[in-house]
Amino acid sequence: MPTSSADTRRDAVDVRFSAGPAETAAHRAGRWGAAVLRRLLGAALVLWGAATVAFAAQVALPGDRATIIFNIRAGQPIERTPEELAAINAQYGFQLPVLQQYLDYLSGLVRGDLGNSYQQFRPVTAIIGEQLGATLVLTASAIALAWLLTVLWVTATAGRGRRTSGFGAAVDTVSAGLPHYWLGVVLLLVFALELRWVPVISDGSATGLLLPALTLAVPLAGFMGQATRTEFERSLAQPFVLTARMRGMSDLGVRVRHVLRHSALPAVTLSGWALGATISGAVVVETVFTRAGIGRVLVTAVNNQDLPIVTGVVVLVAALYVVANLLVDAAHVLIDPRLAKGTTS
Repeated sequence: MPTSSADTRRDAVDVRFSAGPAETAAHRAGRWGAAVLRRLLGAALVLWGAATVAFAAQVALPGDRATIIFNIRAGQPIERTPEELAAINAQYGFQLPVLQQYLDYLSGLVRGDLGNSYQQFRPVTAIIGEQLGATLVLTASAIALAWLLTVLWVTATAGRGRRTSGFGAAVDTVSAGLPHYWLGVVLLLVFALELRWVPVISDGSATGLLLPALTLAVPLAGFMGQATRTEFERSLAQPFVLTARMRGMSDLGVRVRHVLRHSALPAVTLSGWALGATISGAVVVETVFTRAGIGRVLVTAVNNQDLPIVTGVVVLVAALYVVANLLVDAAHVLIDPRLAKGTTS
């Protein structure tokens, strides 16, 4: 029996609507795949850029690298014969064209080879690996402490009236501008030398970790508080807050269970940047508190012109920064599931 045009249109509509969910799911999967690919490509570009800048810094330094190595090992400038310099150039490949050195350097990074220290005659990966754990513990402790300070301070002062909110914002601004070296010295003088609550020289104990972590955490908490406060106060004015209050929820419960979650994304975004900032700050903090870590390794390497260690630390920090930002992207979806659906409505 022949079908009418109305039947044909109805069948087409049925097919279109039945295929819609499958097409939507496929489109969503493709969008997620493209987003992941963009993130990975961006991460690779950042790592490549950091490695390239580190290599270019070695090549661009004034003076002959073979002479620098001899001076480092001798502890003072000494004239060397061309034969001695030629042996060092051959050992490290300095006689090769710059492009070939660059390609060898990149291939070594892919294999996890950061080269050998000019002074310690050991692989850079081993030298950094011995001190990396202490710096990561300090960094993780500082970020966790900064989050704790931010949550407590913003929850207690945001949206509490003009004076209280203004005071809280002022404290955030002042904290964010505190230099690490100044804050570290003040904390050391007060809590270690005057009150004697913590050791003067940071050891492996929890008390020895407290002041270095607090030195890094206070300025970071100021930045995170500035980013969170505005969003926190905006969320307090949303209809879901009124609904929660009408259901009998306490003010603290509303702030912690609802408002804090909606206002946390800016601080989460800053946490990716914070990893690089705290590792950079560790260079100062580990020196002030005489604490082991890659910060002190970097300072010593710079003073001794031990370039492989310097470039190794630079590449490592870039890699940690990239990993942190990838984790932040994942945390965004966990905090706000709407992002997984590609909508914020």
